[in-house]
Amino acid sequence: MAERIFLLSPAHAAGERMRMLLSPHAAFDVARRLREGAATLGEAFEFASSLYFRGKRAYARAFARPPAGAPGVLVIAPGSGLLPEEEPMSADRLRAIGAIPVDPEDPRYRKPLEEAARRLAAFLPAEAEVVLLGSIASDKYVGPLLATLGRRLLFPPSFAGRGDMSRGGLLLRCVRSGEELPYAPVLEGILHGPRPPKLPRP
Repeated sequence: MAERIFLLSPAHAAGERMRMLLSPHAAFDVARRLREGAATLGEAFEFASSLYFRGKRAYARAFARPPAGAPGVLVIAPGSGLLPEEEPMSADRLRAIGAIPVDPEDPRYRKPLEEAARRLAAFLPAEAEVVLLGSIASDKYVGPLLATLGRRLLFPPSFAGRGDMSRGGLLLRCVRSGEELPYAPVLEGILHGPRPPKLPRP
């Protein structure tokens, strides 16, 4: 069975929920630990994004099979390239991530991501797979990653045509059932597929 790691697209780091998280007056657990530098990047993005990032994070943690010495779940972090989802995070560092747009034309975003992808490709065994849990319908993530990872960069075809909430729900159902989705090379991906039927109620 091939070793596999997951790359998670970032949460929106400048939205209302992120402002709640970064408020110096917030009293809930993740906000308090963030001020102390004791929260993780995964926790912060999960709070900011709610269902979609929660689904990606839970799914990746459930199905990652990393090689020795590698994290199983990496998050695209603007300005920092790729960071483990367990990366300790402070409020100041999270603000710095949120200040950089997810825009491949911006070298502050593109260059660290390209460098991180090169380091990852050099470290991983040749047969290891890299699965992107994020949209491939734009160049925000695919462009900086594909040049280095090529056919090793995979995605779930069942993401095609689904919105963020539907993707998050699908991933959480997979975690509960223990059934992993099939993957295909991003190079062969359908960028805009027909919208699939709604998920049935559990």
